[in-house]
Amino acid sequence: MPGSGVPSTSSAGGVPKGLSAGVAGEASVASMSGMSETALHRAQAKMQARGVAQPAIDVFSYYVQLAESGETGLIRESDIDPLVDPPRLADVTVDPADASAALRQTVIIKLNGGLGTSMGLDKAKTLLPVREGKSFLDLLVEQVQFARREHGAALPLIFMDSFRTSDDTLEHLAQHEGLPVDGLPLDFLQNSEPKLLADTLEPVAWDADPELEWCPPGHGDIYTALLTSGLLDLLLDKGFRYASVTNGDNLGAAPDATLAGWFAGTGAPFASEVCLRTPNDRKGGHLAVRKADGQLILRESAQTASDDLDAFQDIERHSYFNTNNLWLDLQQLKDIMAERKGVLGLPLIVNRKTVDPADKASPKVIQLETAMGAAIEVFPGSQAIAVERDRFQPVKTTNELLLLRSDVFDLRDDGRLVATADQPRVSLDDRYYKLIGDFEQRVRVVPSLRQAHSLTVEGDWTFDAAVTVVGDGVLKDEGEARSVPEGTLG
Repeated sequence: MPGSGVPSTSSAGGVPKGLSAGVAGEASVASMSGMSETALHRAQAKMQARGVAQPAIDVFSYYVQLAESGETGLIRESDIDPLVDPPRLADVTVDPADASAALRQTVIIKLNGGLGTSMGLDKAKTLLPVREGKSFLDLLVEQVQFARREHGAALPLIFMDSFRTSDDTLEHLAQHEGLPVDGLPLDFLQNSEPKLLADTLEPVAWDADPELEWCPPGHGDIYTALLTSGLLDLLLDKGFRYASVTNGDNLGAAPDATLAGWFAGTGAPFASEVCLRTPNDRKGGHLAVRKADGQLILRESAQTASDDLDAFQDIERHSYFNTNNLWLDLQQLKDIMAERKGVLGLPLIVNRKTVDPADKASPKVIQLETAMGAAIEVFPGSQAIAVERDRFQPVKTTNELLLLRSDVFDLRDDGRLVATADQPRVSLDDRYYKLIGDFEQRVRVVPSLRQAHSLTVEGDWTFDAAVTVVGDGVLKDEGEARSVPEGTLG
């Protein structure tokens, strides 16, 4: 687009090549058309008026251009090989002194921009109580403070917040004495971008709540936000070379000196922790090796042709998924950001929603997003390391929350939740348990799941007495609200 200042989609000279366009929703990117120069300029002017940094505006403009180009970004099965036998953390040997030294150069960054709206929350999901009245935030702080004491490391803990989560998060963190590291903030903000009307791609106006006109650009914005906030330079100036980046709702990804030492020893710019896929992971993205250059890449279902879906879901062929536990060399990140003029060029995801997520009758909009794990293909020499499943404990639904609150997990002094038994499959009826308020009302006493293989709840049941699930516990819909009888279920 003339005058937009956006890099072309040429692959020459280190500028982002024409990148994948994954699509979340019912229509393809190729169906978008007709965004005029005037519409783009209005979106850019809106961002400038809000004070969005110019590099973030350039990134947004680049993705608008990419969406308009109609690229499908499909990754063909014939163009990739499976990731086979990556190094395993269980086999890694690092001198303890080297491990501690690497951790002393490491910053812990937690993604914390989500409100957990799918669970009915209007604040950061990490404020939810998990165990003993402690929230995700409290346990993350305990994990970091334990590692600080063990390794004599400053180990800054910094949250990437959105404009919707920052205030509540900082207010809660103020309860923890000694948490900030001198000269460093406790958070930095994701950038904001305008939602675009799905039919015209004009920036949407919504007088009922103007803040709903805005959205974050997905967690792939972390690279731009580190740059535009000044935090990337600040961390390097203070001697921090590495970053461990994980989701705030994943309590399994505690600071790990061995991992830090392994990553520092590789000299790699980027690494992804991976786990073996199970049948439950068939539809999630997997890592693979691009045949053309041997580069590690991440392939999502939206980037897979229909005739390749069987191969995509073959967990024996493509065995490893990305946990979203990432390791970054901050100096190499700075270098490649400069080389690419601030636009890394991650694969694009077009997210289709309504401007007011709670009002399905409100105007249909699109949000242009990227995922941070996809950066593995941007950094030559990226690495993957296989970790055990205990480093992957995300909470996306109340099913996982119930599991973490149960006796399957013990809360240790280092703030980690450690499984003491095989984790059962939990399936709660969305009609009565999906929203956190409904869940809390119905799960007053957490059932014992240590002897369970699965728990399936159909209908409106309340757990208000001591219940032990053994084997496969099933509660059928009785057509009315019922309490689960005290005793054994299964």
